[in-house]
Amino acid sequence: MDIGYARVSTGDQHPDLQLAALKAAECVRVFTDTATGAHVRRPELTRCLKALREGDTLTVWKLDRLGRSLRDLIGIL
Repeated sequence: MDIGYARVSTGDQHPDLQLAALKAAECVRVFTDTATGAHVRRPELTRCLKALREGDTLTVWKLDRLGRSLRDLIGIL
């Protein structure tokens, strides 16, 4: 299954571009957080990672939407 993850940093930003890209990538399920990169708690990311099963594909619009830093990305992967 293709699963997507989108994140915007503030409540006044809109994830429309990210969601359109994830839809175009044919993601069956999409998780969206509104949180700054500095926040450790991203509940939808946690749910997203728990939903992944062997053979699934996680799609993000840009890597900076997934991790706050290279170290954070490596930890998630």
